[in-house]
Amino acid sequence: MVKAVFLDRDGVINLDKAYVHRWDDFEFLPGAVEAMRQLHLAGYILIVVTNQAGIARGYYTERQFEILTEAMIEHLAAAGVVITAVYHCPHHPAGTVPLLSVACDCRKPAPGMLLAAAREHGVDLEQSILVGDKASDLEAARAAGVGTAYLVQSDPACLASAEGLSDGAFKGLADCARHILTRSRAINFSQTQEVLR
Repeated sequence: MVKAVFLDRDGVINLDKAYVHRWDDFEFLPGAVEAMRQLHLAGYILIVVTNQAGIARGYYTERQFEILTEAMIEHLAAAGVVITAVYHCPHHPAGTVPLLSVACDCRKPAPGMLLAAAREHGVDLEQSILVGDKASDLEAARAAGVGTAYLVQSDPACLASAEGLSDGAFKGLADCARHILTRSRAINFSQTQEVLR
């Protein structure tokens, strides 16, 4: 079993400009790429879990999403970041594309994407972490049994809605990753001390 950091995309990895679907419009948030690289080097696998209601709403196609995702993965790989998988939900009950305008078990706050990722990649959910920018991200984490869930880039209203769901709130992924890595080193040191006793 492996430990994962599950990452929401818009608002965590890249600037949320509403329905980003072209690489030319994709802008990494400050420090996000290096944060992901450090998490990867620390032994976490990185899995992106993103709601993409714009597909159901007809704003862009699944293929356009895939093209952007491929460009993102290639850019990150060149920077030393390995993305193990990207899961997306193309559904929305109020969409305009009939086949996708449905209630589903994958759109966060439902846990479907997290559970599928855990099953397909041998993830230990209890030892894993989710980083999101909305209460729905954290609700999905709790429903799936993810051990730790953090909130980033959130306004006061979002912080209030996520009360009781979050294990910590941070300015961005860079600050959150520093906390994760410091906590991980402290736990590893404590475990080593126990072995030596």
